[in-house]
Amino acid sequence: MTIRKAVPKDAVELASFYISMARETENVELVPGLITAGVKELIYNPHMGFYLVIEMDNRIQAALMISTEWSDWRNGKFWWIQSIYVQPDYRRQGLYSVLYEHVKELAEQDSSVCGFRLYVERGNTAAQQTCQELGMVETEYQIYEELKQGMEFTKT
Repeated sequence: MTIRKAVPKDAVELASFYISMARETENVELVPGLITAGVKELIYNPHMGFYLVIEMDNRIQAALMISTEWSDWRNGKFWWIQSIYVQPDYRRQGLYSVLYEHVKELAEQDSSVCGFRLYVERGNTAAQQTCQELGMVETEYQIYEELKQGMEFTKT
């Protein structure tokens, strides 16, 4: 097992993960060119965040994305854990836990990181349980969003 940050050659494979994830979890079809461009954008702009991948059996078997949020209250960055994907044949083997522990190790090396955040769909009780088992706690915040007019990221 190798854990590393994603590099440009990983972009197409990561995009395919997230297309599968959106289809599986939300029954949504993402626009392949848009998600691939989005993955590349983050890889080429590490100040916005990064992807971590686990390689096993000569392929990427799990990945997650870290994006950053500045907290003026804490004078530090929260790392948002997003876009978690584990290949179906590798699920329930602890790969997300391994990635999460690696995120924590990286944060220990970066004094500007004050904590981690992760949003989970209300109905995804398995993910909620995993978060709790790893030591995360549910917050009092709810998330709202509004997309700019014309922003289309799914196929219709």
